[in-house]
Amino acid sequence: MTPADLAATVLSAARAVFVARELDEAALPATTAVERPRNPEHGDYASTLALQLGKKAGVPPRELAAALAAELGAQPGIKSVEIAGPGFLNIRLDAAAAGQLARDIVLAGAEYGHTSRLDGQRINLEFVSANPTGPVHIGGVRWAAVGDALARLLRAAGAEVGTEYYFNDAGSQIDRFAKSLYASARGEPVPEDGYGGEYIAEIAATIKAESPGADLEGYRVRGVELMFAEIKRSLSDFGVHFDTYFNEKDLHDRGELQTALDRLREQGHTFEADGATWLRTSDFGDDKDRVLRKSDGDWTYFAADCAYYLDKRERGFERVVIMLGADHHGYIGRMKAMSACFGDDPAVNLEILIGQMVNLVRDGEPVRMSKRAGTVVTLEDFVEALGVDAARYALARYSSDSTIDIDIDLWTRATRDNPVYYVQYVAARTANVARNAAEVGLTRGRPDDFHPGLLGHEKENELLKALGEYPAVVASAAELREPHRVARYLEEVAGAYHRFYDKCRVTPMGDEEISDLHRSRLWLNDATRTVIANGLGLLGVSAPERM
Repeated sequence: MTPADLAATVLSAARAVFVARELDEAALPATTAVERPRNPEHGDYASTLALQLGKKAGVPPRELAAALAAELGAQPGIKSVEIAGPGFLNIRLDAAAAGQLARDIVLAGAEYGHTSRLDGQRINLEFVSANPTGPVHIGGVRWAAVGDALARLLRAAGAEVGTEYYFNDAGSQIDRFAKSLYASARGEPVPEDGYGGEYIAEIAATIKAESPGADLEGYRVRGVELMFAEIKRSLSDFGVHFDTYFNEKDLHDRGELQTALDRLREQGHTFEADGATWLRTSDFGDDKDRVLRKSDGDWTYFAADCAYYLDKRERGFERVVIMLGADHHGYIGRMKAMSACFGDDPAVNLEILIGQMVNLVRDGEPVRMSKRAGTVVTLEDFVEALGVDAARYALARYSSDSTIDIDIDLWTRATRDNPVYYVQYVAARTANVARNAAEVGLTRGRPDDFHPGLLGHEKENELLKALGEYPAVVASAAELREPHRVARYLEEVAGAYHRFYDKCRVTPMGDEEISDLHRSRLWLNDATRTVIANGLGLLGVSAPERM
């Protein structure tokens, strides 16, 4: 029995009590939940439903809890129900009901943990979106790991997700990039406000070899092509792929900035002043109004932001989620106001996530310089230092709104204090147990021959309860946009499995005959690998069979 199954049973019992007592069924919630008590002595799960419903039903919570306890106690799989305090329900499952979860997980396989919590939601998720003027730096790497994990989570929770990379190939930064390449190719110093680093010389040399007579525009076009191809390759090597790579230049070429301006005019939120066209974002909480088109006729970056948002909405995405770095915190107010100017509800249609800085540390000292970029740590530097799995796990393990220091020494260590090693070791150990079992002729047997009631050991029960939490963790991590919840949960499961492994032998020893207990424990072992593999998969991290 999963926690979701038990919660449904509790709600069903409440409905029966309400019918029997002729209480108002409208007071019943559509769903409820159960929680694992901090103290295992209080039971396997706890429910506060009686406390929530007592006042609405006009019945003292403890009296309602007593009626619920009597109804629940008669349900299959429930061993006992105790009332605590003003109306808490502490529930214990019988061993068979608890153990059944192991078979359910194995049979569900890769689908275990998937829910329908976000069914029907169409979400556009934009992340990284680094300008094609240099390699992806460590801040963008964080969003690559977190954004990709979030996309996987949202899909596991039932949402339809389109991932998107906004390719800013227009504007002054591209101008400086092109001039830097052109100067490098001619053996001249790059402009004072240009870009440095070995990668500029490498790209310039490539273009010069391909087209010796290329002019500045040639270096702009080909340079952007080469730089963006490298960005896409490095992201692909990191396991990150986007459904859509959207070029800002297309917005200009297709006249979408004018379309957005016309729409905003229709909504009545633009005005003319000082020869420029403005958007009255201050009406919707922004600290000042914003220029859309300057007096010289040039469009602003904000006008492109407006056009891009409208483009996403008109592609059918009801929720636009944008991940930005810490230096973009000031964008929130203007973007939310812009959404409102289009007639949308910013609380529903637009969500902006801000990520904080990442520092790479070695021997207690910050790693500041890149081999190629010169001034920043790049994606390639990060992967070279940690490896893809450790890099992705380390970045996804912490709440994105907190600054983190990634210690290279810790994350490359093959010890239990390295979180990714700790979790992946369980993935490998469960696979090894299964191989050893097969070598001695131990198999799980048919699902109908499974004996869940044999999984009654304290450490078996602890592991089962941890495995049962996985769907709720996935759903909450998706809803709260917090992939780190999955990583921390996997570490909890890893700890529970190690304690189970130390106390409950799966394979027979010596001449010991294979028993139903061995088979039942093999189901539990394999269920653990399923959960670990599924969870690591959501983070884009492998679940090795050997280490």
